[in-house]
Parts: sequence; structure tokens; C-alpha cells
Amino acid sequence: MRGAKPKPTHLKLLAGNPGKRPLNRNEPRPQGDLHDAPDWLTDDQKAGWTYAIANAPAGLMKRLDRSALTAFVVAEDLHRQATVAVGKFGLITKSPSKGEPMQNPYLPIINRQAQIMLKAAAELGFTPSSRSRVSVEPGSKLNPFADLG
Repeated sequence: MRGAKPKPTHLKLLAGNPGKRPLNRNEPRPQGDLHDAPDWLTDDQKAGWTYAIANAPAGLMKRLDRSALTAFVVAEDLHRQATVAVGKFGLITKSPSKGEPMQNPYLPIINRQAQIMLKAAAELGFTPSSRSRVSVEPGSKLNPFADLG
């Protein structure tokens, strides 16, 4: 698939369908807001979950988004743990077999988890560029400041 990712129909409606293309009237509409983290997450991961839910636009995260948010918070936690380990042991360590200098084995973990985080963040609208594709009309339920105008 080439080009920009398609904008969900409800966001096109909020923006007034500026492209004037036909709207998908049969697009699924996930129900139920996403709140509680899965029980099996660690305490640090649950804290990341709570932070993400608290800072996402109201009503944006639905129960169907649970897997993507779980991938994000687990990757964020593993990224943090590996970053702490690199801070403790340095970028270069000694190989266990020959004692020669080698790259810290936590560096590839940091890099991979960063890729997973960024991919999930873009899907969830957590990055600046993905947020720029979302527009919220004044008075919309997605705009928590709509009534302050």
C-alpha cells in the first residue's frame, strides 16, 4: 500500500471531509473506552498504561486498541530497563569468553524496543506527525477544551 495511511471516517467527518471523497459509511466503530490495564502487566508497565490513557485525547482510546497500547507500554518498559543497564555497564563491555571489548548486549534491545514503541505510538496517534493527521472540531467529544471557548 502506497501513500499516506487513510484517515478514519469519523475524523474525516470532524474535519468536514475536505477532500470531498466518498465516505465509508460501513466502517466499524469500536465501542467502549479503554481504561484498565491488563492484570498481567508489571507495576511499571501499568504506570505507563495509566500515563498513556491519562494523556490521550478523551474518548480516543477504545477497548479494541488494547493490544496496540499493550505493545507500546511493554516496549517502553523494556526500553527503559535496557537503557538503565547501559547506563550502569557502559556502551562497551568485555566479552565473557575472551575478555575483549564488545558492544553492550543491551544496545540492540534498546534499538528494537524503540522501533516497536514508535510503530505502536504512530498507530495510536502518540507521535507529533500522527497527531497532525488528526483534527478535532470545536464542540467535538474528542476536544476536552471545546467548552472553554
